[in-house]
Amino acid sequence: MATAAAIEQVQTASRASTIAAAVFLAFIGLSLVWVSGFANAAELHNGAHDSRHSLVFPCH
Repeated sequence: MATAAAIEQVQTASRASTIAAAVFLAFIGLSLVWVSGFANAAELHNGAHDSRHSLVFPCH
């Protein structure tokens, strides 16, 4: 049977991993916004257009 200390340790580890994942995803998201801010508009459009075609979504 689990003790209260063991349960608290698991909850702390779970919380720490959740925070680490959130920080990592925020970094990736901000990086995408920063990179797209410096990209040429035509390149962004073509990248999105080609991605839609590769995923079989109609786009026009």
